[in-house]
Amino acid sequence: SSTQFEAFCAGGLAPGWNLLIQGHADSGEDRFEIHFLSETGDIAFDVKPWFSSTTMVGSAFQGGRWGLAELSSIFPLAPGEPFEIEVSSDVEHFHVYAWEHKVLQSPHRQRPLGTITRVCVLSDHLWSRVKLVTSQLRMKLNGY
Repeated sequence: SSTQFEAFCAGGLAPGWNLLIQGHADSGEDRFEIHFLSETGDIAFDVKPWFSSTTMVGSAFQGGRWGLAELSSIFPLAPGEPFEIEVSSDVEHFHVYAWEHKVLQSPHRQRPLGTITRVCVLSDHLWSRVKLVTSQLRMKLNGY
């Protein structure tokens, strides 16, 4: 997969930030990934919607290995259809919503949150809109 969106947050992420992704999943695409990366290159939180298995997976890659995966029991997305995914954070957890349905909640494995300085969306297809809003950064990118 290639990078379709990348944002750097100089001060790191803080509770209250929000990432909104709106797009149209091509019928040939099985999955895409959303990475929240730390200064060390670890993946503090990884979200993968898998269309073929109708599952949303959340995990972290730290110290050279993947941690326990969180699996969704709800998957309101369909191949070939428009979608909306929102990822937000509070002090304790990442929260993932699809079409405003909560699909995942994952505890923070990377502390402090301020060490999470980069957000990437990896996909072979283009998105119609990606918007990242944090307490320290307001960014809106269209055409992605």
